[in-house]
Amino acid sequence: MQRIPSIYFGPSKLGGRGIFTTEDIPEDCLIEICPVIPIPAEQLQTIHGTFLHDYYFLWGENDEQCAIALGFGSLYNHSRQPNARYWCDPDQDIIEIWSIKPITEGEEITVNYNGDPEIQDPVWFEPGGENSKTM
Repeated sequence: MQRIPSIYFGPSKLGGRGIFTTEDIPEDCLIEICPVIPIPAEQLQTIHGTFLHDYYFLWGENDEQCAIALGFGSLYNHSRQPNARYWCDPDQDIIEIWSIKPITEGEEITVNYNGDPEIQDPVWFEPGGENSKTM
């Protein structure tokens, strides 16, 4: 696991815990390399019935598996205007977190859970998301 030394986790206004920085981070900076624990495709449905449902990443060539990110990987919160993005590398079983704009000291580091910062589709916990219970 590799990460810049200025990041830490703490309570988030977005809910639960989030990842923050004690120093400014420039655009296009590698923030963290997170090893992952891949979970076989046949166990994906099992994860949906557990607490881990909100912490896994889709994984594999066709997103047929899932993976739990170690390090801070599963603690980055979602934003439709993120300041970072993640890159999945199934060949090395890692996820890289990169800044996509300057991040200031004390700011929460966020990613778009859709994988691409440009995709504005709702995610599962937002109204209109895959499993949302309210509109």
